[in-house]
Formats: sequence, C-alpha cells, structure tokens
Amino acid sequence: MFTGLLDLPWWGDVLAGLVLVQITIAAVTVYLHRCQAHRALDMHPVVSHFFRFWLWMTTGMITKEWAAIHRKHHAKCETAEDPHSPRIHGINKILFGGVVLYVKESYKTDVMEKYGHSTPTDWIERNVYTPFNKWGIVLLAGIDVALFGALAGAIIWGVQMLWIPFWAAGVINGIGHYFGYRNFQTDDDSTNIVPWAFWIGGEELHNNHHAYPTSAKFSIRPYEFDLGWLYVKVLEAMGLATVRKQAPRVKLDPSKWEVDAATLQAVIAHRFDVMANYAKTIKRTSKLEIAALKAKGHDCATLVAMRKWLHRDRVVIPAQHHQSLDQVVETIPALKTSLTMRQELARIWERSTLNTEQLVQQLKEWCERAEKSGVAPLVEFSHRLRSYA
Repeated sequence: MFTGLLDLPWWGDVLAGLVLVQITIAAVTVYLHRCQAHRALDMHPVVSHFFRFWLWMTTGMITKEWAAIHRKHHAKCETAEDPHSPRIHGINKILFGGVVLYVKESYKTDVMEKYGHSTPTDWIERNVYTPFNKWGIVLLAGIDVALFGALAGAIIWGVQMLWIPFWAAGVINGIGHYFGYRNFQTDDDSTNIVPWAFWIGGEELHNNHHAYPTSAKFSIRPYEFDLGWLYVKVLEAMGLATVRKQAPRVKLDPSKWEVDAATLQAVIAHRFDVMANYAKTIKRTSKLEIAALKAKGHDCATLVAMRKWLHRDRVVIPAQHHQSLDQVVETIPALKTSLTMRQELARIWERSTLNTEQLVQQLKEWCERAEKSGVAPLVEFSHRLRSYA
C-alpha cells in the first residue's frame, strides 16, 4: 500500500509525476488549444479520443467549455468581457485565482452557445465526459495511489490537480499578458514569456500566438522553440495529424521597387511583422535623436525616460506618461513624423471600404512620403516595405 504496484524509488516517483503532467500539458496545447479552439490542425480520431479521455481523467475539463472560454478571450481580449485579463482583474488574481474565473465563465450558457461550436457532441461526450466530468479525477486518485502508494500517489495526484490551474490558467493567462518580450505589436498585452517554450508545451510563446492565433506553430523567430509544435510534427509524421494553418512566412525581394497589388497583399498578410519592424524604426529614430541632443549639450532626460513607450500603442501606455510623451513628440519633428506615419500605415489595412487600386495608391504615396521625410530609419523601413513579396 505504501510503495504501490510500481514500487519506484523517490526519484522515480518524481520523474513519473513530471511525465504525467507533461502529457496533460500536451493534451491541452495540442488538442484543446490548437486543434479544438483554433482548428489549426486535424487529428486522427484515436489520438483525439486519447487526449479527451486523458483530460477527463486528469483535469475534469470539458472540451466545449475550454474552447468557448478561450475563443471569447481572443474576441474580447483586454476588455471588461475578457474572461481572464490581468489588465482588468490584476496580475495576482489571474496568477493565483485564474481557475476561479474560468469556472465562473463556464456557467454562462450564452458564452457556451456562442463560442463553443464545432466541439465534440458524440455519445461519450454527452453521457460521460460532460455530465460526469469530475468522476475522472476521482478515478485518477485511485490509480495514482495504486501505482505509487498512498503518500507518493496522493502527492502526485495533488500536483496533477494543481498543474493546469496554475501553469495554464495562472501563468499563461497571467504572466503571458504581463511580463516578457513582444515580437509583434498586437492590440493586446500578450507577451512571450521565454523563447524556449518547453515547460508549458509551447504556450509560453503567447504573443506569437495572439499575432497568428490559427497557426499550429507558435515559434516564429529562429531562436524560439515550441515543444507543442514538435509533438504536432511527430504526430504528422505518424499519419495521426494534419496541419491546416501556419503563420505566413515573410518573403523579401530586394530587387522589387514598384508598389503593386502583390506588395499590398503581402503587407496586409504580414502586418504584424511590418509593425514589429516599424517599432524597431521608432527605436532607432529615438536613439539617433538622443545622440543628437547630447552632442548639442541639450537635456534629453525626458526623451530617455519615455523612449520605452514610443513604439507602443497609446492604449497600453500608462495614463501618467501620456502628457510627458506628447511633449516629447511635439518637440522632436522626426519622432512626430514617425508616429504619425505609423498611424497612417495601419489605417491602410483597416480601410475595408476601399478597393485594391485605391489601397495600392495609398501605400505607394505612403512610401514616397516616408522617403522624403529625411528620417533615415524611416527611409530604410520604406525601402524594406517595397520589397515585401
């Protein structure tokens, strides 16, 4: 009873526990998230059902509820209707009580009906997994105690019960919208927590996911690693999964100069990459302006203090910095031009009422104005924009 059927040493219990929770993480990121919530891949029925059974037994989560709440998060991100936004609820409430917000949202039938479509409705879902969703974790408790013994089994079961509520509902939904780096200037606070995403199955690359939510692959940069994508590729190699969507790859043709419909299409498709590079342009411009002010012996303390906010959207900049930021921008023409033209560039793909010819003309005129601005980083950016293919 105290050693369990496996009779493992203490380090064997630890290793087995880690393997078990990582299988659960794989089920969440590959099945619930990428397959069900975003339809980024199709999975063989055998694999899908294994993940459904595993999640029923190790988490008690219902596929429809998880998919619905996550889809609503994307649709209402960082608003009062977002089920788990640190901006709205505070980081501590999400980090340590995110699971409570998840459960509260799961009781809203209108949310389930609106966002929970295209999830399993077969016999076993209707008669076992949904009505008896808590019985799986009871079964798991018995299995853990039988395999690992009373003490180790109870500890492993407790860790399994806390793993997803803390690492997924807490860390990803909390830290993933609070701390980290951003490859893309999305309309929310999403961040990549670390570039090597292996502990939480690739979910750490949260900013990449918010930029391209329907992509089955979360890693974008060459130095990033997405463990969930490795799982997907292994399943695909075995004929058990089919990838439907990935983030579009940026293709640049340095010999291309004329702005045409193909340029417009590429710029819109890669708009997050475009704006990420524009953020770098603003950073380079501010660096040059700081150097110029220092060379003239002028005070640049305010610009230095505000520099980290210049490339961010105003909605995510703390209100106490707005006045200082506006003053800095008004006194430095190069920055004012760069920020104004960023807004104009973004409006090109926001104007759905214009036809392709009109949008191409606007993009062409934007490039011409940028190249005549006299702001060196902006000129370089315009040349790169012309090369999108």
